[in-house]
Amino acid sequence: MDRDKLEKLRARYADAMPGKARDPQFKKILALIFGGSDRRPKPYEGVPTFLSAPLRLDAPQLSDFGGLDVALIGVPMDLGVTNRPGARFGPRAVRAIERIGPYHHVHRLAPLTEVKFADVGDVPFRSRYSLEDSHEDIEAYFAKVAAAGVAPLSVGGDHSITLPILKALGKDRPLGLVHIDAHCDTSGPFEGAKFHHGGPFRQAVLAGVLDPERTIQVGIRGGAEYLWEFSREAGMTVIHAEEFVKLGPARTIEKIRKVVGNGPAYLTFDVDSLDPAFAPGTGTPEVGGLTTREAMALIRGCAGLDIVGGDVVEVAPQYDATTNTAQAAAQMLFEILALIAVTRTQRR
Repeated sequence: MDRDKLEKLRARYADAMPGKARDPQFKKILALIFGGSDRRPKPYEGVPTFLSAPLRLDAPQLSDFGGLDVALIGVPMDLGVTNRPGARFGPRAVRAIERIGPYHHVHRLAPLTEVKFADVGDVPFRSRYSLEDSHEDIEAYFAKVAAAGVAPLSVGGDHSITLPILKALGKDRPLGLVHIDAHCDTSGPFEGAKFHHGGPFRQAVLAGVLDPERTIQVGIRGGAEYLWEFSREAGMTVIHAEEFVKLGPARTIEKIRKVVGNGPAYLTFDVDSLDPAFAPGTGTPEVGGLTTREAMALIRGCAGLDIVGGDVVEVAPQYDATTNTAQAAAQMLFEILALIAVTRTQRR
């Protein structure tokens, strides 16, 4: 061993104080975590918030949302499910996951040091029984978020919540969409309802808030293909799970970037896009899905796109004996947050 090198390492690190580093980026993160002391917060103490971010329940009452850049918003509503219920418990389960972040080694940043971020609590609902009223509540809430210039990072809840979010964010110009899911969710009304979780993106296009030509749906599979004719007719790009296997992540990312282009876009991630081996805790599991590594690669590949917000939906923790689904969902939320941080950093 090089003795000179060893002596230099000893001089630099043998008696180094906790939280010290030479790398400027690491210094920022260590300052965030240690706060000038030798104490690192325990991941199992305190009130759980996503990423242990500040809890700002006052922000929704302020016109500027407390000056936040990004807000974590829980949407605990699953009145639109067509199979197993329980996604109303998703936000609480995801917030309880403690080992996520704070550093993103691929993008080389810690989102909480780049953007002003807080957990602002849940959307308040007038009724636990009415799907239509709940959608109105979500749209009104996210209209305030949009007016304040805040990028929403949402955790559901079933996938029907994305429709009122898109209505709020896409009111002035239709958005593009990166949609990672087992299902296209473009089916029509049935049993007297058109706002269920199987059809939000049909309704978003018809409402004029989603541009189908700038929409790409990845990971699609299962036996309900006959319900999704709208995706093809409207001009959406659909990449089935079998095609993804042939393309691989890199070529799929190329397609995503080409379809979405340079305009504002939203990213929505349904945990049933993952194979049930990775995410059993969901309402409509479909075998043959993505791995968590593949899903992370897809989201990371969207860096540089104008992502104005995103969500992770359909976590139903009561079917999740190992908490794997909530763990995967929390990681995907962190990936989306990193994308938004990259976008906002580039703008600055």
